[in-house]
Amino acid sequence: MNWSVVTATFLALSQGELPSGTSWQSVSVETEERRYLVHVPQENPANGPRPVILCFHGGGSNPEQMMNYCGLNEKADESGFLVVYPEGSGRLEAIRTWNAGNCCGYAQRQRVDDVQFVRAVLDDLQRRAQIDPDRVFATGISNGAMISYRLAAELSDRIAAIAPIAGPMGFEDCSPEHPVSIIHFHGTDDEFAAFEGGSGKRSVSRTDFFSVRHTIDAWVEANGCDAEPVVTDLPDTADDETTVRREVYSSERTGAEVVLYVIEGGGHTWPGRVPRASRFLGPSTRDISANDLMWEFFQRHPRRSGSGAKPPE
Repeated sequence: MNWSVVTATFLALSQGELPSGTSWQSVSVETEERRYLVHVPQENPANGPRPVILCFHGGGSNPEQMMNYCGLNEKADESGFLVVYPEGSGRLEAIRTWNAGNCCGYAQRQRVDDVQFVRAVLDDLQRRAQIDPDRVFATGISNGAMISYRLAAELSDRIAAIAPIAGPMGFEDCSPEHPVSIIHFHGTDDEFAAFEGGSGKRSVSRTDFFSVRHTIDAWVEANGCDAEPVVTDLPDTADDETTVRREVYSSERTGAEVVLYVIEGGGHTWPGRVPRASRFLGPSTRDISANDLMWEFFQRHPRRSGSGAKPPE
């Protein structure tokens, strides 16, 4: 048993304000109680309202597995932002999914309103923590990347930018109310959510995924970015069977960016982190760190003024 999480949870239940450390919290969504895991760093270098990164687990996973895999708590302790790991839906506690459009599993079949859930989580954070409503971001892997795209499309009044990893959007097109900048990471040898789309060779779902190109093109158009990117081949610094190319699409008019990191030879993995099941998931690049790059990107892309909702009463 993780006693630090248990202790922090007890403190959170007895106090309105979120405690430092890692704790489980819950919110009511219609008639259902839903949970999220939150990590609050002890130090706040900025000495003011904190940014928030929502980090979504993949399909068939859960918040604790995601927290232990992605390494964002360490980045949060270094930089002072909150990390929130929402919990998807499912019949089994350890196996959860998100309703991201055309995927995945229980959440999609039951038409779970995960957008409403995330809105409730953000309302709870605004009441109980000193968060910056203009710096709320989302990331996730696989099905977690897909729900990040759904939030960007349907919750652009709250989400400033997203960093999807190894997952495309789950719908044909998008019309966000406000521009949402995107930094996307995807391996060309991903056998679960294939770069070219379709049903992945190793995918446990039968989803006919949209391609990465379809996804990027849709968001370049939605954000009013130039159709021609600035392309850069990055240094191959690690002996890990991968190389990385960066494509940057930008808009002077909206200030939005869409950035794609194409990981040649990369698998269904989080750049800079090596999963335990690396033989099954494929190579993970060490030429870049998704955590470092997304945080740098997020700092450049707060929500534009006038696009936000009022704090909950």
